[in-house]
Amino acid sequence: MARDTGTGTATRAARGGVARGGRGRQPSLAQLRAFAAVAEHLHFRDAAASIGMSQPALSGAVSALEDVLGVRLLERTTRKVLLSPAGERLAIRAKAVLDEVGALLDEAEAVRAPFTGALRLGVIPTVAPYLLPTVLRLVHERYPQLDLQVHEEQTESLLDGLAAGRLDLLLLAVPLGVPGIVELPLFDEDFVLVTPMDHWLGGREGIPRDALRELKLLLLDEGHCLRDQALDICREAGRDDVPVTTTAAGLSTLVQLVAGGLGVTLLPRSAVAVETARSGQLLTGYFAEPAPARRVAFATRVGAARFGEYGVLAEALRGELRGLPVRVVADAPVPG
Repeated sequence: MARDTGTGTATRAARGGVARGGRGRQPSLAQLRAFAAVAEHLHFRDAAASIGMSQPALSGAVSALEDVLGVRLLERTTRKVLLSPAGERLAIRAKAVLDEVGALLDEAEAVRAPFTGALRLGVIPTVAPYLLPTVLRLVHERYPQLDLQVHEEQTESLLDGLAAGRLDLLLLAVPLGVPGIVELPLFDEDFVLVTPMDHWLGGREGIPRDALRELKLLLLDEGHCLRDQALDICREAGRDDVPVTTTAAGLSTLVQLVAGGLGVTLLPRSAVAVETARSGQLLTGYFAEPAPARRVAFATRVGAARFGEYGVLAEALRGELRGLPVRVVADAPVPG
């Protein structure tokens, strides 16, 4: 029997793709990005568009990655693209590598200079119109080199964006109760009862919570955290069944429905001045202490590269809020 020489072994390995354990060639980031995009979209055109690459370049990058790794990553047909078994396993690794590279770049940017570069801030719709003017003024005056990019979305979408790295910092109602997220409290604010002019609770003070048991309460659409908070307040008042016949996508519409006599609603104090100014057919009632309230905070990922900056920003914003109808959270820790 002829002996197997080293040359013969290398030749057979080369025919199969790459030599076993070979480390001479390594995949490039462009190849990994191309493969990760295809693994996500399972469509070459959509994948190419998502990373700003031409379709031929993307296809070539994936083929080059298959050559480097010595495994087939995709199963191509005339109608669709599927991940091979090896592709399914390696797609997870590719995404992890790209996430780590992104974290490295974020860390480098944070080290270079504080409060510079882009900051992608996500804000819920029931906070954005009332707090953003203060936030924008603060950033403009104190941090002029900061590129603040604002995204208004509902809570679930914001949390998904934070987890995926699409957003850096959130401004929303807490507690969230989500692992891996740290909250930086800003303020607490009471809810008030907004009614039509002729309502028996209109303009009253010291309203007991149990009055909510008999009221026709108008709510935001599902997905808004303010809707869930209003329902929680009703349950605390002893009302488990809140029939929902009319909803609104935003607070402005909700208040107009109240002005039209369709029911009453709950507004956070920070929204009252803006929203009730739109109509002369509204009255505001105030609950007896302790009034139902919500807490608003910044939230970010545990271990975020710019965690220290977010704490400084939170403390600066607390100082700007003292003239608003909210209770600023004192002695909130500043992360180091």
